[in-house]
Formats: sequence, structure tokens, C-alpha cells
Amino acid sequence: MSFGPLDILLIIVGISILVIVHESGHYLAARAFKMRVLRYSIGFGPTLFKYQPKGSPTVFQVAAIPFLAYVQIAGMNPHEDVDPKDPGLFGNKSVFARVVTIAAGPFANYLCASLLVFLIGLSGWPQLWLRVLTPDDPRATATASGPMVVGDVLEGVAQDAGVVPGDVFVEANGRAIRDVRDLIEVTAPRGGQATTYVIERDGERRTFEMTPALGADGVGRIGVAASPVYVKFELGEAAESAITFPWRLTVMQLEGMAKMVRDADTSQIGGPVAMGKMIGDAAQSGPTDFFAVLALLSTALGLFNLLPLPALDGGRLGFLGFELITRRRANEKLEAIVHTVGIVFLLCVIVLVTIRDIFGGPPSAPEEAAQSTTDTSGTSASPSAMDAPSPATPNANAAPSENAPTAPSTAAPSENAPSTAAPNENAPNENAPSAPNAASPTDTSMAAPAE
Repeated sequence: MSFGPLDILLIIVGISILVIVHESGHYLAARAFKMRVLRYSIGFGPTLFKYQPKGSPTVFQVAAIPFLAYVQIAGMNPHEDVDPKDPGLFGNKSVFARVVTIAAGPFANYLCASLLVFLIGLSGWPQLWLRVLTPDDPRATATASGPMVVGDVLEGVAQDAGVVPGDVFVEANGRAIRDVRDLIEVTAPRGGQATTYVIERDGERRTFEMTPALGADGVGRIGVAASPVYVKFELGEAAESAITFPWRLTVMQLEGMAKMVRDADTSQIGGPVAMGKMIGDAAQSGPTDFFAVLALLSTALGLFNLLPLPALDGGRLGFLGFELITRRRANEKLEAIVHTVGIVFLLCVIVLVTIRDIFGGPPSAPEEAAQSTTDTSGTSASPSAMDAPSPATPNANAAPSENAPTAPSTAAPSENAPSTAAPNENAPNENAPSAPNAASPTDTSMAAPAE
């Protein structure tokens, strides 16, 4: 799928929102404890714009490459001169203040995800997302009772015949089509058999002769997806989902990471390019999918940064935990070396993953599954919501299936999550949520070197 100027702009905006939320968490916590923040940078590379409020020690700047960000707090760089009597330095604050400041970035991501989940619940969740997040909810699998309106057309039979989004199926093989289930029941057993379909377009009925493709499972498919169904929550339910949904996404992410380690499979790791593609695909699907993907990525970014790895917030919290338990600080130079090595490693991974995302490689497991298992009906449904590449970089972006919302994660998607084309007769929409598995584009550390 190609992206136009507006899609590219939305990709940049989406990534910027995730980055700004994360770094603002660090910044606000640092200021709350009266730490001196020297720089707040959105992006890296050449500076495009900078501003320093009168009387403030902080330089706010926007740099040319918007995929990373950082907050530079005085006293975090072990190579700078430290005055033990300076109350504005990070190192001169209590362990509690330092823990809160570092944990505030991931917390801000979770808070952002909760807010987005709450607002989406009030406006209406795409049914396929609910199928992933609340599979036991009857509304997640309820079939739309209205006319079978085509929401998307996949490559294949229907596309070749000239079917377009917005068409309404009214008859198939002589049987009236009232909803998507009727279309599934007629098409599924007619793989390889010429079938007459009547479609209404712009008030005019047209007849199409199509031969449903016969899948390896013996099911016929023509490759159309019904218009998405949206489920609205009551106020209380939306508030509850703001807590439970991010938690469920976190559990899925952790399960995905465990599966990735268990299978020694890195195919589900995605970088900034994969994350951008996921956001762009979601933007093309509509505002709800766009914000749902941001909630997914924000959760993944928060989790990723909490991992106890060098250079990540979780790694820094590990050193503070050591200080809390032993009542003595870790060697600052040793800690700096550990984080530097971690940053170099993460940057190398980002580069390698980005190269793979740009130039491609063998299809990942979820992609293969998607290719081999389309909807059991004549429609195609691809809940790729939980099958996206996981964040291999300090950020959050999952490399989702082609049109499914994916999320960043540091691990392969959960094995229980629907694949980008998981078959589901009740979910005729290929724009399903994908599991957060991408590299998050925010600087995982707050101690980025000053320019």
C-alpha cells in the first residue's frame, strides 16, 4: 500500500505524539522534583528550531529526524563536573525522586494509552479490535445485521471482476443476501464453481460472474471484506477498559516476547519503518484505527522501556534498585559504560531492522499464516491486530500486517493473537488490530549526550 503526503504527515504526527508523551513524562517529573533540565529535544540531528524561555535553564528544540527524542537532565552525565551541593542535579536527589523521574516516561505512555482507549470506547471500537482484546464479549463476534456492504477488496477474484468498496451484495447464486453471513454461507461451499452475484452500486443493480477461489481447506473465497462494525461503550465500561485494555496488551506483549525467545525467531521485530507503515495503514483505515494503533504503540513503548536492559529506563531503574537494596550507589562510570554499550547495541539493531524493513526479507510467520488462512467465507478478514513485529529498538512500533493495526513490542506477537489474516467468518475486515511488536522511536534514555 502506498502512502500519500497526508499519510506521511500522519505517520510523522503519530510517531511524534508517542515520543513527546514519553519524554514529557520524564520532563514533568524532573521539574516536579526541581531538577535542572538542560534540553528537551524532539528528534535528533541538525536543529531546525530552538527556544529557551526567559529565566529557564531548558532549551526546547526540534531536530531534523523525528524518530527519537530525549530530555537532558543536569547531573546524569558521569563525565560532567558535579557539585555535591547543587540541589538541581539528578544525582543529588533522593532515590525516590530519581526512580519517579525515570519511571515517569513509561508511565506517561500507559496514561496516554488509557486516555485513548477511554475515548475510543465512547466513540466506538472496531469490532475486530474487540475480538482480540475481549474475545469473550458477545459483541466482538456478533455479525452485522445490515446489508453486506463491501469495505475493502483484496487482490483476487472480486477485484478482478470489478467489485469496489461501497458495493452492496444483494444476491448470490439465486439467494437473497441480507448480511455478511449469508454471503459466507453461499460462497464457502462453491470454491471452483462459477457463481452469479448481484451487486447494487449507486442505486443500480449489476450482475457479476465470479468463481470463488478454492483454498487448501476446501473453502471458497472471493476476497472482499465487509465494512467494519463499531461497538460503543457506556461511560463506566469505557473507564474500565481504559485500565484493562492496556493491561491485556501488556500481557500479550510479554507472551509474544516469550514466544520469540522460545522459538529463537526475530522475524517479528520491527523498526521505525515498520512502525510508520503500521500507523500509515491505520490512518488510511480511518481516525478510530489511527488512534487505536497509537494506544497500542504507546502501551508497547511503555513496556519496552521498562525492560531491564542497558540504556532503557528499565536498566536505569535496575541500578537504582541496587542502590535502594544495598544503600550504596553503583559505580557511576561503570553504569555509564553499561548504558553506552546498550545504546550502541540498540542503535545497531535499529539499523539492521530498518534495512530489513526497507528491503524486505522472507515472509514472517504471521504473514505466511495470513496468506494461507483467509476467511472461511467469501469475505476476507484479517485481524492482524496482535501479530506485528515487536520493538527491537528503543521505541514502540510494531510491524503490522498490511492493513492491520499493529503495535510496537520488543517481542514477537502473542501466539494467541489473531494473525494478519486470521480466518474469521464473523470478522469480515482486513484492518484488524495487530499485536504491538515494533521498535519504539523514542530515546530510551534521558541522559542523551548534549550536543
